[in-house]
Amino acid sequence: MNIQSFTPPNRILMGPGPSNIHPRVLKAMGAPIIGHLDPVFIDMMDELKSLLQYAFQTRNALTMPISGPGSAGMEACFVNLVQPDDKVVVCRNGVFGSRMLENVTRTRGRPVVVDDTWGEPVDPQKLDDALKANPDAQLVAFVHAETSTGACSDVATLVEIAHRHGCLAIVDSVTALGGSPLKVDEWGVDAIYSGTQKCLSCVPGLAPLSFNEAAVERLKKRSEPVQSWFLDLNLLVGYWAAGAKRAYHHTAPINSLYALHEALVMLREEGLENAWARHRHHHLALKAGLETLGIRFVVDAAYRLPQLNAVYVPDGVDEALVRQRLLNEFNLEIGAGLGALAGKAWRIGLMGHTCSKDNVLLCLRALNSILSDVGLGIQSGAAEAAARTYYRQTNGN
Repeated sequence: MNIQSFTPPNRILMGPGPSNIHPRVLKAMGAPIIGHLDPVFIDMMDELKSLLQYAFQTRNALTMPISGPGSAGMEACFVNLVQPDDKVVVCRNGVFGSRMLENVTRTRGRPVVVDDTWGEPVDPQKLDDALKANPDAQLVAFVHAETSTGACSDVATLVEIAHRHGCLAIVDSVTALGGSPLKVDEWGVDAIYSGTQKCLSCVPGLAPLSFNEAAVERLKKRSEPVQSWFLDLNLLVGYWAAGAKRAYHHTAPINSLYALHEALVMLREEGLENAWARHRHHHLALKAGLETLGIRFVVDAAYRLPQLNAVYVPDGVDEALVRQRLLNEFNLEIGAGLGALAGKAWRIGLMGHTCSKDNVLLCLRALNSILSDVGLGIQSGAAEAAARTYYRQTNGN
């Protein structure tokens, strides 16, 4: 076997993540490596915490990126806040609610599951009823932006219900951060985690996380050690503490942190509200084109994520073949359905640097062409024309 240097193709990533990375972020990642306890690197870590506080809209002192993907952020929340026999209400309306449930089980907590239909948001009344029936519950866990369906739940309302019943709230915001409104302090979120490879358009492998004072207090009052040494925030705080002598914990992914720093600088330059508006703007153009093709959305418009567009595959269409042709003929990746939506849906991402007029038009042009080929009787160019009409009417780019 003649193995040589690997050169990946330059794909257009319009799936559920990762998204395409801006050249500025890639350049930052390629900067010279320095020691993870170098004073210059420590200064950058302090800036990174501040930038994450802006992205999360929080002043929480315990705000940092976990060295690991979004799943590591999820696990960090549960291993630090759940002890054996703690009762945790888990709201499940997709794949990632199920993963929250798995974390409760593995930390030997006692889960109470509140189920909602895939494609719908978490029902506040169901949560309230579950907490009334379980007055000894201590934590509530739910997904803000369910990546498997594209449904967005009402964080502020769900957190208020949790607090009214004396519970802390753990929130999964992996797909929301940087793409949809997220206001940690205003909404009273206790513990939240995200990922870097979606709307932040950074490399995978880091998990922004934030705990408020109530969550930190619960952590400090644990009666037994955190289950995971690596994810023990008592130790990680010493590594990320601002203005203090850093305690060695692990060798941070230095160049990935450079990349995250640059991605967050770019988010601040654009402005959070502008980033949220950009994702919605291009979503509406994509929607105009998809509806011209007769493609229906999985999620109702009232709680649909603009950055994660889950749509039903038209009847009689081989969904895997369409995705294969998009990749082979147009160098364009979209995602398949997961779980209950496997084989029935596509997930089209408009995240971060990927979220642009050019990519919307390419995606619609490609889908239009392929679906015309398989005999759906769709007029050539109709989807792209509908999106261009939307852009023209909104003076949009």
